[in-house]
Amino acid sequence: ERLLIVGVMAMVVVATGLMAVGPAILGQATNLIFDAHVINHTPIDFTAVGEVLLIALGAYLIAGVFSWGAGWIINGIVQRSVYRMRAEVSDKITRLPLKYFDGQPRGELLSRVTNDVDNVSQSLQQTLSQVLTNLFTLIGVLVMMFYVSPLLAVIALVTLPVALVVTMLIGKRSQKLFAKTWKSTGQLNSQIEEAYTGHDLVKVFGRGREVAAAFQAKNDELFDAAFGAQFISGIIMPVMFFIGNLNYVVIAVVGGLQVASGQLGLGAVQAFIQYSRSFTQPITQLASMANLLQSGVASAERVFEVLDADEEPADEDGVLNPADGRVAFEHVSFSYDAAKPLITDLSLVAEPGSTVAIVGPTGAGKTTLVNLIMRFYELQGGRITLDGVDISTVPRRDLRGRIGMVLQDAWLFGGTIRDNIAYGKQDATPAEILAAAKATYVDRFVHSLPDGYDTVINEEASNLSSGEKQLITIARAFLSDPSLLILDEATSSVDTRTELLVQRAMKKLRADRTSFVIAHRLSTIRDADVILVMEDGAIVEQGTHSALLASHGHYYRLYQTQFAAAITEQDAA
Repeated sequence: ERLLIVGVMAMVVVATGLMAVGPAILGQATNLIFDAHVINHTPIDFTAVGEVLLIALGAYLIAGVFSWGAGWIINGIVQRSVYRMRAEVSDKITRLPLKYFDGQPRGELLSRVTNDVDNVSQSLQQTLSQVLTNLFTLIGVLVMMFYVSPLLAVIALVTLPVALVVTMLIGKRSQKLFAKTWKSTGQLNSQIEEAYTGHDLVKVFGRGREVAAAFQAKNDELFDAAFGAQFISGIIMPVMFFIGNLNYVVIAVVGGLQVASGQLGLGAVQAFIQYSRSFTQPITQLASMANLLQSGVASAERVFEVLDADEEPADEDGVLNPADGRVAFEHVSFSYDAAKPLITDLSLVAEPGSTVAIVGPTGAGKTTLVNLIMRFYELQGGRITLDGVDISTVPRRDLRGRIGMVLQDAWLFGGTIRDNIAYGKQDATPAEILAAAKATYVDRFVHSLPDGYDTVINEEASNLSSGEKQLITIARAFLSDPSLLILDEATSSVDTRTELLVQRAMKKLRADRTSFVIAHRLSTIRDADVILVMEDGAIVEQGTHSALLASHGHYYRLYQTQFAAAITEQDAA
């Protein structure tokens, strides 16, 4: 917006220049009246006075038009700038790695994207035009003051350093509180988002009072910070008014003495008194805008922290081979924390069309393994290949376009069931959507809903059961027809009968497709081509279900523990 900013500055210069000469023109009218009536005792030349007044009116009118035009252009500049900022933040979020979101509460990030960006917009809108106008007004008035009376101008200038010192001292204290205000706002939003998302759990455990108390404590913290910031920055205005009034009194006294001694005309003193008001007013307004600027700067810093965050490494321009689905881990090393290694020197091969099941205790690295295939995280050592191509050398979009993934937590957006199924394939035909729904048994329950496939899922998908939501996500993955399928505890939320149906559908749809299945229920992976048993980021055993049971190793103990517990519970019942 540089050219427009230059244009605005030119318009403001014209407007403030005309406003600055206005009092001098009016002073000439006063001199005509005073000289004719008081000094020369002659009739007042109202024609000459009228001409001077018309000139003053024209100057003020032109200044008003230029001021309005500058304000209109600035409004466009601010809105376009904030529009671009929102777009940059949105684009930035798509380029941030998953680990960034792991370390950021959702409410805090949302507050930066919404509240802080809006505050930057308001701060710019309310201050940019005023800052330019007041700054050039200050310069123009100062020039005219020296033109009218250098002595009075020097007296008026005494207030400038005092005003600057006062503004700096007060602003330094309020800036910290403004930063704390917006930080507390983000924390409060994060707490609210967490409490409302988990409100069922809060009610189940009767923690309503504790949640309310935590909210009240954070709300009080926000109140204290906001009140302190506004109170301290609000001191600027009355202090500046006091300084301006002292300046006004001194100028009136000294100016009156100069008129009495004949050193200065009455019109000149009248003009200078107006200039003194015009001189202190922009200083006062600039000082009072300090709180808005500080608030905007605090928010801008929070937005820039997002924009400056480390992004995912840039995509390479490699090309994947025709889809067979062969996945190979070659001496892979990875850890979330450099001080705590998780996966070290791991190697395995999943042949095309095979089903690889991954089991092990919590924290063994099962989900991490499939996250690495999706390139949600980057390796620290080794490489992963898909059909012989290093996945780090191809664009992420192309890689993920070959992979279908169903997570343990079903994610559905606010829309129809048909739209949610088609999310993985935007050009899917109604026949393809129906075929995927029938294959994954979504068609079994969808006809019992009010509008069938056009039933709108509400914001939290609470009008569907957990099993129904999971089936829709499975249908979505199958519709995309990936060459590689990843199922992370995909049947954990369905009942026993539905699980059997889903298992049948999975078996049919896994044909000619390489599949990675993470499972805690060992009964669901008996037909897997190979089962990987992981502990502490390493594969400690691998083989078929029957072979691993026969070896009486880690898998055997897991299996016995799971089913022995089930038998014991059944006997006790």
